[in-house]
Amino acid sequence: MPVRAIRGAVQVDADEREAILEGTTELVSEVMTRNGLVTDDVISVLFTATQDLSAEFPALAARKLGFQEVPLMCATEIPVPGALPRVVRLMMHVETGLSRREVQHVYLRGAAALRLDIAQ
Repeated sequence: MPVRAIRGAVQVDADEREAILEGTTELVSEVMTRNGLVTDDVISVLFTATQDLSAEFPALAARKLGFQEVPLMCATEIPVPGALPRVVRLMMHVETGLSRREVQHVYLRGAAALRLDIAQ
């Protein structure tokens, strides 16, 4: 089975635990749904958050969705001047029969502005 990387991002409303968990849950769920995935298809997920988000680890949302056996990691984005604030990003590595062209990358809420070329 081929391995693919899926990208995604979501802008959350505030640096609050519930906002981070809600946004990340929405992002992970959309990536899984749009790509027809189940947790057994997921190899690993790298989450990043902009430096203005520190109230919770985004990976906790994935754990609550059933990603107990999936390696997860969180990191901080580099602080680029003028970058979009309050953004959680992910790169999910999966086993899938989808071609690179068929993979659905997911950019939600204000984060859709990050990749207008591929945001659905």
